[in-house]
Amino acid sequence: MPIKNKIIAVSTLTAFFFSACLTVVPEGACITIQEERELAKEFMAVVEAHYPLIKDPVIVDYVNRLGKRILTAVPPQPFEYHFYVLREDVYNAFATPAGHVFFNSGLFAALDSEEELAGIMAHEIAHVVCRHISQRIESQKKIGMATLAGMVAGVLLGAGGAAEAASAVTVGSMAAGQTAALAYSRNDERQADQLGLDFLTRAGYSGEGLLTSLEKIRSKQWYGSAQIPTYMTTHPGSEERLSYIDNWLHQNREKTSAPQEEIGGFNLAHTRIVALYADKDSALKRFQTELASSPDDWMAHYGYALALTREDKWDEAAEHMKQAIEGNAMATHMLQDLGQIYFHGGHYEKALQALSAGSSAKNPKGQLYLGRTLMELGRLAEARDAFEDLVHIHPDQTQAYYYLGESSGRLGDMFGAHYNLGRYYQQKEDMKNADFHLKRALKLATDDSQKQMVERQLKEMKHPGKDKKPGPG
Repeated sequence: MPIKNKIIAVSTLTAFFFSACLTVVPEGACITIQEERELAKEFMAVVEAHYPLIKDPVIVDYVNRLGKRILTAVPPQPFEYHFYVLREDVYNAFATPAGHVFFNSGLFAALDSEEELAGIMAHEIAHVVCRHISQRIESQKKIGMATLAGMVAGVLLGAGGAAEAASAVTVGSMAAGQTAALAYSRNDERQADQLGLDFLTRAGYSGEGLLTSLEKIRSKQWYGSAQIPTYMTTHPGSEERLSYIDNWLHQNREKTSAPQEEIGGFNLAHTRIVALYADKDSALKRFQTELASSPDDWMAHYGYALALTREDKWDEAAEHMKQAIEGNAMATHMLQDLGQIYFHGGHYEKALQALSAGSSAKNPKGQLYLGRTLMELGRLAEARDAFEDLVHIHPDQTQAYYYLGESSGRLGDMFGAHYNLGRYYQQKEDMKNADFHLKRALKLATDDSQKQMVERQLKEMKHPGKDKKPGPG
């Protein structure tokens, strides 16, 4: 088939699947787009209250780049998508209404390639495009959005901690009994697989990753419900799905365009997931084994160095990080890691050299440690400048306000000390200390500009998060 005809065929197929998703239920049996956004906001509050989000810039940047590539194959959407990784050592991934897509670190660690991660991501995006959860909510709306968010959490997060998250906002036996009505059906899963495979092939992937990732998840299902991965309970019909996907791949392999190059970065992000967020002992053993078989593998040195930091073995970690950098001299993020290792080991001049070479506005942690290193070396004015640059670009970097306040105080700027300590405690939600420091700053203000800065923060404390929007993953 000529390339032009292939493109037309694929576009027609996508239009068919997209139309099918939107017409599965009658119009009016689905919550509105605005209600979907409100539900997603409540759901994010549930997740953030019960589950730690991984904010590692290397990992966050990678999953968002991958998500954006898949979204190039998706029809125009009424909301912006965000991608996150939860620090949760179980096999799960899910998408909320209004385009918030989550991976658990346990599932990320178990995957072996970008193709596999892309496969799961495309499937989850398809659930959002088809509005599968939203279609089931119309009859439940009278319960209230906060309670609905808890019910959706119970469905998407699965058992264990998820049940706890759901119970925190789900009130009454009525809501608990209706939770099952929001769960994905086998038909939902079939649609998400169909559309997800189409998204994958249009975005330049083979589609094989969806099959192999599901096979990997299924392999964790041993004997009995306690061993069934959460992903299998929240995404039913695994055997039927595997058979369908396998048949689809055989029938459509010749019809899809040739796979494109990957976006790159999977191995780096995956190594950080395993080294820093998986079980510590397992991570150490894994990288020890890799180094024993491949002593010159720079990625194994990198992972082992990161894993060693969790045991405070700073000097040994520095040696392995240097070997990783020798094998990949352009990796500025590794220089930032080395700088942080040197800092914790008390080697401040070496830390400054590494952090200055590797610092980037995209890596707030590296910038934070640059400022802290300058403080340890007594270069307070430079340290304060580093912290000011950091909070200007990344105003959500809570710890930076603490050190900005400390460096300001040591320089004799007591307004700056109290104002930034107030910001620090405000972001920590310690309103008593925030109020104390901000009011002290108000008394120390020397001009209208400073007074307005403080008054704006005091006003924000009275109406927290009024205009706050969910940030990117």
